[in-house]
Amino acid sequence: MEALNALALLGNYLIVPGVTYGCQLALGALGITLIYGILRFSNFAHGETMAFGTMVVILATWGLQSLGVSLGPLPTALLALPVGILAAIGLLLLTDRYVYRFYRRQRSTPVIYLIASIGVMFIYNGLIRFIIGPNDQQFSDGSRFIIKAREFKQMTGLNEGLAIKTTQGITVIVTIILVIALFWFLNRTRAGKSMRAYSDNEDLALLSGIDPDRVVMIAWIITAALATIAGTLYGLDKSFKPFTYLQILLPIFAAAIVGGLGSPVGAIAGGFVIAFSEIAVTFAWRKVFGYMGYETDSLMQLLSTDYKFAVSFAILVIVLLVRPTGLFAGKSF
Repeated sequence: MEALNALALLGNYLIVPGVTYGCQLALGALGITLIYGILRFSNFAHGETMAFGTMVVILATWGLQSLGVSLGPLPTALLALPVGILAAIGLLLLTDRYVYRFYRRQRSTPVIYLIASIGVMFIYNGLIRFIIGPNDQQFSDGSRFIIKAREFKQMTGLNEGLAIKTTQGITVIVTIILVIALFWFLNRTRAGKSMRAYSDNEDLALLSGIDPDRVVMIAWIITAALATIAGTLYGLDKSFKPFTYLQILLPIFAAAIVGGLGSPVGAIAGGFVIAFSEIAVTFAWRKVFGYMGYETDSLMQLLSTDYKFAVSFAILVIVLLVRPTGLFAGKSF
């Protein structure tokens, strides 16, 4: 019974939040990896892209709510997602046309792209703050829990409860669907195969008749969709605050690099590595050890939750020192 209580405690505070957060990081890292695989630069504006798409979803959600439209137990934001995705697609395509295309035609180095993306990041950030403001915005509605801790205790007779939020369940299901759809697209469709060919060898792809502008456009469209969905799921699970998406850029980049930049499989794996590492290192293990028969006065917490993002940075540094190419080196699109 004590072992089951320990397992329920881990499930409530480590496993379920870790899986949810890992899904959100994985979707964000997939967008980073996709752009790196096609355009060969690290897009520092990706976090603000997530924030912009989510902002439009919030505004559309408020509009639907004012009209009395809802999805019952599910968040109304799911209905507003297409609006946010379309807005993010328009923003990224305009940015590519008036910013990145110039550097692409000049065959600029990746460092120039990176600096340009930092400038774009600040412009996006200012635009978002001007439109929706810098404060927390709550937009989640519908049923809050799939199962509550009290209900779990009553069903199992355990001292520890397990609560699963509706947004956590939605995050996992949506991530599974998106990952399957993305891999099917990359491996089964003509456009996806063109993207893989362009990523592997740009010159050979051009000689084969592949249109580079079309490949780049599709990459930005997919990235916009992934960013908006990842940002919305993160906002539903926690809350929306523009500055938060600037902060989350570090763990997203850490996930992409740990898995191996350019590898979609690596991006997914890296997302879960970073998520579970952050939560495990900042989790107070005393109660778990107590259930296992090891009583201690210490919290058994390696780091305060205030230093959660420091875990991502530490893992990133270690991976760059030990295995710079990431976990899935050489396994690109």
